Amino acid sequence: MSPVGETKLLTTGEVAKLLRVDAKTVTRWAAAGRIPSIKTPGGHHRIPRAHVEAILRGETPDGGR
Repeated sequence: MSPVGETKLLTTGEVAKLLRVDAKTVTRWAAAGRIPSIKTPGGHHRIPRAHVEAILRGETPDGGR
């Protein structure tokens, strides 16, 4: 179980599988600010799982796309 206040972050590959798009597309969305992301020290994007779940439920204004 995650500690309280800890956000589960997904890789671009994990998000791509869930949204059925290419990982490069997710990276472009994150770089453009279309989806929220955190950049790791190595320069990789991590996306909050809660936001991806909201996209899947249709709760984001543009569907994340």
